[in-house]
Amino acid sequence: MSQLEQVIRSRKSVRAYDPEFKIEKKELEEILEIASSAPSSSNLQAWRFIVIQDQEKKKELVPFGNNQAAIDASSAIIAVIGDAEAYKNAQEIYAQNVDLGYMEQAIAETYATNTYNSYSKLPQQVLSQFASYDAGLISMQILLLAKDRGYDTLVMGGFDKVDFAKRFELPENQFPIALIALGKAKAPAFNSSRLPLEKIVTFY
Repeated sequence: MSQLEQVIRSRKSVRAYDPEFKIEKKELEEILEIASSAPSSSNLQAWRFIVIQDQEKKKELVPFGNNQAAIDASSAIIAVIGDAEAYKNAQEIYAQNVDLGYMEQAIAETYATNTYNSYSKLPQQVLSQFASYDAGLISMQILLLAKDRGYDTLVMGGFDKVDFAKRFELPENQFPIALIALGKAKAPAFNSSRLPLEKIVTFY
């Protein structure tokens, strides 16, 4: 079994955390930086993050998250935020590609212009769907990277997103998608079954 397979198979949703265990800010930054290699629609990287380590601020989140104990006891909460106006960063993103030698200037300018023009015409709902899908991709990378470093995680989608957005004063183009708790398990996670492959896969 490869190391990657071991990480994937050992990752579980942990709900009980050791409140004394702390993850350093630098390591959280490393996890997010590596996770940002995740693919995204037109490379727009429509994800944003709020990392909450302060104990008092975590306590504030508990009522938003249906009073889940993991919020308070975990070492950190990473709030995954979607940006429906990520296309406005197209010029900056493609300019970086030029600076890094990944793309010629003329090609980058064409890509940036076409991306902006295409996305700016899409309805808000579609832009939000793109951001939500891409947020799922980077969230999975965060979970696996955390597990590879010996940490446990829990993804929480059931929280009061309206109140969260108000509390953290999110601009209108940004919206909360998930809360990810990170820390060290205080109790083992429950195992869970999976549907058989023949139930979920069709080959042609």
